[in-house]
Amino acid sequence: MVTQVPQSAQAIGLPGSGGALTKVNAKLRGLGVPPMDKIPDGFNPLVEIWGKGKNRDPILVQFVHPFDWIVTLPSQDTNGEDGTIQAGQYSKGDTATFFYDESQGKVEKISEQPKEFFQKAVIKAISQKGDNVYQNFKVTKIEPKVENGQDYMTVDFKYDLLTGAGFEVERRGVASITSSGKGVQTLWCASTRQRYNKSTESALREIAASFRIYTDGFDAQKIVYVEKEDY
Repeated sequence: MVTQVPQSAQAIGLPGSGGALTKVNAKLRGLGVPPMDKIPDGFNPLVEIWGKGKNRDPILVQFVHPFDWIVTLPSQDTNGEDGTIQAGQYSKGDTATFFYDESQGKVEKISEQPKEFFQKAVIKAISQKGDNVYQNFKVTKIEPKVENGQDYMTVDFKYDLLTGAGFEVERRGVASITSSGKGVQTLWCASTRQRYNKSTESALREIAASFRIYTDGFDAQKIVYVEKEDY
């Protein structure tokens, strides 16, 4: 029989903004990372370990999201971890999704990378279900910023989503991209063009601006599976 033995602070994402922020910041201080600032009205904080499974290196991921969005976390079993950290109002096409790419290792001086680098990074993030799900992808703006001594790049983008029903949906979004540990980390946020222009752009920008990752010292958060004999 296989017994799952969770370590402390498996799931740190919490509902509610006021009291939850206090609890989240207590967890962050316990993990030795800076606390979150005051969050926008109508948003919840989300702080979660990506990489609790034996097949991944742990990364602490944090961002805020609208309070009525549904949060999806990676699944765990004896083979390791699968999936990612995501929040969204999926019925309307609004989403914020974390993506980690180890293929080129850590990228030094990410703020000095060319536009093509960020275009490839976002395309790789949005095309996890296949390269044929999008067309007409374009990066429209790139802005650098520094948070807690780490470079983050804010990337505006647009593309056409090819649906299984055979029609196209124009999408607009903003991503936050950084590089720490062994790879490149991206939080990409998108919605339909109509919703982006009418109501969601400010929310997506709040989400992307709140994105932080930390890659050191989280091995204790991994899930341990212990083999036990049946009697």
